[in-house]
Amino acid sequence: MTVIDVHSHVFPRISQAESRILAGAGEPWLRVHGDGTGMMMSGDDEYRPVIAPLWDPERRLVDMDALGVDVQAISSTPLMFGYGAETARAIEWCDLVNDRILDYCSIDPTRLLPLCQVPLQDIGAACETASRAAAAGHRGVHIGNHVGERYLGDDGIVDFLTHCADEDIPVLVHPWDMLGGERMKGHMLPWLVGMPAETQLSILGMILQGAFEKLPTSLKLCFCHGGGSFAFLLGRADNAWRNRDIVRADSPKPPSEYVRRFYVDSAVFDPRALRLLVDVMGADRVMLGTDFPFPLGELDPGAVVRACEGLTDADRALILGDNAAEFFSQSRRRPSLTGAAGNQKGTSR
Repeated sequence: MTVIDVHSHVFPRISQAESRILAGAGEPWLRVHGDGTGMMMSGDDEYRPVIAPLWDPERRLVDMDALGVDVQAISSTPLMFGYGAETARAIEWCDLVNDRILDYCSIDPTRLLPLCQVPLQDIGAACETASRAAAAGHRGVHIGNHVGERYLGDDGIVDFLTHCADEDIPVLVHPWDMLGGERMKGHMLPWLVGMPAETQLSILGMILQGAFEKLPTSLKLCFCHGGGSFAFLLGRADNAWRNRDIVRADSPKPPSEYVRRFYVDSAVFDPRALRLLVDVMGADRVMLGTDFPFPLGELDPGAVVRACEGLTDADRALILGDNAAEFFSQSRRRPSLTGAAGNQKGTSR
């Protein structure tokens, strides 16, 4: 079995001078220390301490071997999105980041699948950047769940997602810039409360705004962090749709009718939560995701999947790799990853 992690991050070596492309829009760069640790920087401000696999692909491969992961999809750290920059600078920034991600993954492109980022604040530029990156070798696109007040049901972002469907570019959605930050100070509450809420808001917003009625069914769309609180609160949403016309104004079907239109990763950290997630989504709509190499991620990849009661061996195979192999298979550009385990260096468990 090929074990594929669809949710892992990279922060390639980018200097402070290079980050000034963004001119005041965060200016993320990486400070690497001599002891193998580093610090993600935002301008002159320290953002988060990090470890070597985030920027060192050889260290990542060593860790993947030890953790039994054959393949990782490699996406930028959300701090790097650059959505606050004016378009020309954002295009230049995304091209720089995407080139560095390609270079990072070039050490072993059979195991490291690069995902590009795009200047989503400008839909035309985002479409052009995604197509250019796919032609250069990126296997998908990684986007934030909103740009300012524009969420994924926005007409322009729907146009971008349609472009991705037409170009056979899978889309991974990550929460960021969490709502209610002024009320969630300390104890990483924006990550613990804000991220699940952002993802719930994104999925339900797309459904109730009628976005899936406009999007091609061929779109490959995955939400990180198990879809946030969506699965747990789906019954509440269905109940509201049945009883309030304002809820169903733009959505001809109840929210539960749309779960087949997207995927979620498995990063819920509790077998009981994963059981509910699979019950709601179906085993063929959940993919292993760990948030590697951050400490809030799943430190033993696949352990929750293996410990989840009620899953069959076939269910576990789907979640641990088979679904991701299908998600990232692109007939126009790349062969399927299915059956690639014999070519990988990892030790599948």
